[in-house]
Amino acid sequence: MVQPLGYLKESASQTAGPYVHIGCTPNFTGIHGVYDQDLGSGSMVTDQTRGERITIRGHVFDGAGTPLKDALVEIWQADADGFYNSPSETRGTADPNFFGWARCPGDMDTGEFVFETIKPGRVPFREGRPMAPHVNFWIVARGINLGLNTRMYFSDEEEANGEDPILARIEHRVRVPTLIGRREGNTVTFDIYLQGDKETIFFDI
Repeated sequence: MVQPLGYLKESASQTAGPYVHIGCTPNFTGIHGVYDQDLGSGSMVTDQTRGERITIRGHVFDGAGTPLKDALVEIWQADADGFYNSPSETRGTADPNFFGWARCPGDMDTGEFVFETIKPGRVPFREGRPMAPHVNFWIVARGINLGLNTRMYFSDEEEANGEDPILARIEHRVRVPTLIGRREGNTVTFDIYLQGDKETIFFDI
């Protein structure tokens, strides 16, 4: 007999508080002895990793244009050949020397996040069309009820960006630049704006 579940009520939502850093990056908060190092805080690459080394730097800005100093940012991406380091990857074998995922708390003085990684290869969309090289971002911080998902594309990939099926779906074309990381040499700057005129496009996934 099916039992009614109307008595199970949804818990009230909570904004991300200090437990995010305490639970996800205890060493960063000064709590030692839980892990040798915080999960995701090590380098994503080794000397054997294939691909072009890049550094991704940026800030998370609030609606007033002030960088958040308590944001926690995660990235995940394909390797240089376009394969993910994931059990669900069925197209080929990912580079075993590339982790593909990392986590970085913003600097408590400046709010800056930094990732040492490689430029990813192109990954096919559902029907097989190649997407432009991109890095997936997930952001949490004080005042954010649900983690925010976005993407960073590369300013030196104009042709590939023009063919990308996700970027092509953005109706308001003036907002496309909010997803483009500015590349200068081996450094890519990607600032994330939560609100305002420069508000970054976020994805409902």
